[in-house]
Amino acid sequence: MSPDSRLNICLVCSELTPLVKTGGLADVTAALSRYFHSAGQGLLVLTPFYASLDVSGLVIDEVPGLQNLSLTLGARHFGYRIVKARSGATGFDIHLLDCPELYGGAELYSGPDEHLRFILLSRAAIELCQKLQFTPDIFHCHDWHTALVPIYLKTLYGWDQMFSASRTVLTLHNMGYQGVFGSGILEETGLSDSADMLDQDDLNGGRINFLKTGVMHADRLTTVSPTYSREILEPENGMGLEGHLRARGDSVVGILNGVDYQEWNPETDPLIPFPYSARDLSGKEKNKKALMKEMGLKYRFDRPLVGMVTRLTYQKGLDLAQQALPEMMSSREMSLAVLGDGDYEYEQFFHWMHAEFPGRVSFFQGFNNELAHRIEAGSDVFLMPSRYEPCGLNQMYSLKYGAVPVVRATGGLTDSVQHFDPKKGTGTGVVFHDFDANGLKWALKTALELYANKHSWKQVVSNGMAKDYSWEEQGKLYLKQFQKLLKS
Repeated sequence: MSPDSRLNICLVCSELTPLVKTGGLADVTAALSRYFHSAGQGLLVLTPFYASLDVSGLVIDEVPGLQNLSLTLGARHFGYRIVKARSGATGFDIHLLDCPELYGGAELYSGPDEHLRFILLSRAAIELCQKLQFTPDIFHCHDWHTALVPIYLKTLYGWDQMFSASRTVLTLHNMGYQGVFGSGILEETGLSDSADMLDQDDLNGGRINFLKTGVMHADRLTTVSPTYSREILEPENGMGLEGHLRARGDSVVGILNGVDYQEWNPETDPLIPFPYSARDLSGKEKNKKALMKEMGLKYRFDRPLVGMVTRLTYQKGLDLAQQALPEMMSSREMSLAVLGDGDYEYEQFFHWMHAEFPGRVSFFQGFNNELAHRIEAGSDVFLMPSRYEPCGLNQMYSLKYGAVPVVRATGGLTDSVQHFDPKKGTGTGVVFHDFDANGLKWALKTALELYANKHSWKQVVSNGMAKDYSWEEQGKLYLKQFQKLLKS
């Protein structure tokens, strides 16, 4: 550990806002990096230089000693370089791994070379530290894409004494994505001589699982909410790794994600037309009216608007939406604004809803960050009926924006939204437990009845907007875990 208790942290990730984002992972890695930097920690961040990466606003510099680098992975030889990007939007320097052969395609996660992309990223992170003589106290890895770093430090780079005191932390954002490949890639991983350190059942079954390897070898495992850290110990949410996770015992720790209130704050948000606050909510209704006009919805003052910003996937409980929403739209006064893309079946469902309920349902297929902010600001209710949700961020954005979350009791949704009790005036949203259409219908009806009761509605909105899930608080919990790990 650094003598002044200032930690050196090497954070390695596959995506990072605002450069590249497919989901909440990018928001978390960016916010955590910003927090570590602002807290005075030594920080080295590495992410791929994808062809699709948004370089607007970036100043990119070559770094002496980080050009014309190479690695041989199996029978293939890859030339690469690492550049440093500076941006006022992030507040910290980002190192970008530039290898057009692997990161030059349009897709982030697909194709025959997907395993090579993240083998290279994991090894390049370690070699970057060597070349810069940056000795990490902590290698902070995120999801399966960087889960090989711990085993590489024990094997291919075990000879280097500069890493003898380094410890590894693997943050599990979503157990549904594990990076499973055929065992034919063993030579390309560089682990042929250390195959006994991989899961032998997988090898005998012809597989190598990147995330499982990280779970086995990282010094500490963190998940993105306390409830999820318990849920993944059981088969329903452990996705086949529950036995390995249970074997790690107290090394599995849940830390709820935070929110970057510099970006998500209705008082200062430049992406919404009318700023507002808990003290003065007049801008909320103005944003609703503007959003409905933008999305082709008919505005009516006393008709609540339900918003959804989501990946359209099995995980997000969209099958419940298919079963419940048509009946709710037919029987209740409500409007619906949806932003997202994903599985064809769910995209077609929301296109059908748009056509079936003209002026009351609008669907924007794709992702649009500006529109996501405006949906949070304009919605009265925000719907997240997830089958499972490791953490979720939109429910926390919704609380700050005065959009009452309707969520299923799972993962981080349980940890961040409390069911409103009208008698006590406590709680911040509507929470349902049974994963079925009746549960979702009950939750939506409860929210609509709350909306009709202006006193209760004002209270639940006020409770939500008063919540503080800032990274200032959550980031401290990461540093506390890092310090605890280094002292153990």
